[in-house]
Amino acid sequence: QVQLVESGGGLVQAGGSLRLSCAASGRTFSNYGMGWFRQAPGKEREFVARISGSGRYIYYADSVKGRFTVSRDNASNAMYLQMNSLKPEDTAAYYCAATNRFNSGDYRYEYAYDYWGLGTQVTVSS
Repeated sequence: QVQLVESGGGLVQAGGSLRLSCAASGRTFSNYGMGWFRQAPGKEREFVARISGSGRYIYYADSVKGRFTVSRDNASNAMYLQMNSLKPEDTAAYYCAATNRFNSGDYRYEYAYDYWGLGTQVTVSS
């Protein structure tokens, strides 16, 4: 089992940058595929990025490709999301998620993950 805690959210102007962190408990962090999701008010939670346990395989939603970068440090049990060129439409609560199931399903959907953090708020002003 793993516990996840997000941090790094805040208020930023459009065009600015933020770096989110996801700290994980447990001794086998590298066994977990990790994801970032976000949920804006009145909208469903949506996929942002995915990184495999080794960090070798990375995927992004089209809406953030080229602006966001996901990474992980398995020695520190941490995952990061570097967000650049932020837009007002990026405003949302951002969640990290984890799974250690080998065939967990489509990584773009919530059902593919078993553990979730409580989220960190990102607000981008125009």
